Amino acid sequence: MEYHRIARSGQIPEGVVRRFFAGEVEVAVSRSDGEVHATSNYCSHLDCLLSSGKVTDEGLLCSCHGSVFDYVSGEPLCPPATRPITVFPVREEDGTVYVGISAELAEAAMRRRAVGARRLGDAAT
Repeated sequence: MEYHRIARSGQIPEGVVRRFFAGEVEVAVSRSDGEVHATSNYCSHLDCLLSSGKVTDEGLLCSCHGSVFDYVSGEPLCPPATRPITVFPVREEDGTVYVGISAELAEAAMRRRAVGARRLGDAAT
């Protein structure tokens, strides 16, 4: 597991979701109850950007269709999503936020996005 410097702690205020990149992996980073969370940036329902969503007491809310995902497990807590999103380990040290990315986690985050893109593209043909 390689940890990537993502942001300064102040760039992720309480209750805000922001988009960052760790190499080629797009990551939604949020802070809830003082704790920083990092997930893939694409909703498992229809690939909407989770960085456009909202931090709630229950979890990360996708702004497109209202799915809510658990910060720790990535499991959907509220439909229409039925598949989990990828969750990345986070360390916050000396005012800096680091996100752990392994090859397996990166592949899972990118695969979900590609599956959704194919699904949407197939519907158009």
